[in-house]
Amino acid sequence: MKKVEDYVVSIPDFPEPGIIFRDVTSVIQDAEGLQLAIDEMQKLLDGVDFDVMVGAESRGFIFGMPIAYNLKKPFVLVRKKGKLPRETVEMSYDLEYGSATIEMHKDSIKPGQKVVIVDDLIATGGTIEAAAKLVEQLGGEVVKIIFLMELAGLEGRKKLEKYDVASVVCYEGK
Repeated sequence: MKKVEDYVVSIPDFPEPGIIFRDVTSVIQDAEGLQLAIDEMQKLLDGVDFDVMVGAESRGFIFGMPIAYNLKKPFVLVRKKGKLPRETVEMSYDLEYGSATIEMHKDSIKPGQKVVIVDDLIATGGTIEAAAKLVEQLGGEVVKIIFLMELAGLEGRKKLEKYDVASVVCYEGK
């Protein structure tokens, strides 16, 4: 039986020398790989009591939507600044070379709701840390954060150490 990592194409020296790029598109373009990825991520939520699933743009949408659908939970979008039409809350965070800002609708999380955050990959953890802060700003409680893949060498878990974090596949390098 195949594992998720069997569907991941690793591209050496992209986007720069010394980096091994783990391509999630190779997983989702294969029907069995996509199904396996969704199933394995959903298993990470066995026994987790939560009210709402939050996904980060854009690959968090790909994985979060089918899981939310399967578990009959609402799905909340976290998007880049300026993409949501109603009143939003926003959070800025640092990137390797600059900064970024993400938003969610102000009415998307109710005080006291238990929230799971989902994305495809944890690298440095900045995006998901900002998403978690948005959830908390709206009064929600982040009860779990799940990823398909983790690049442990980038130490993203350090930024998320106060949360319950799980990934399906963990690569030791960057």
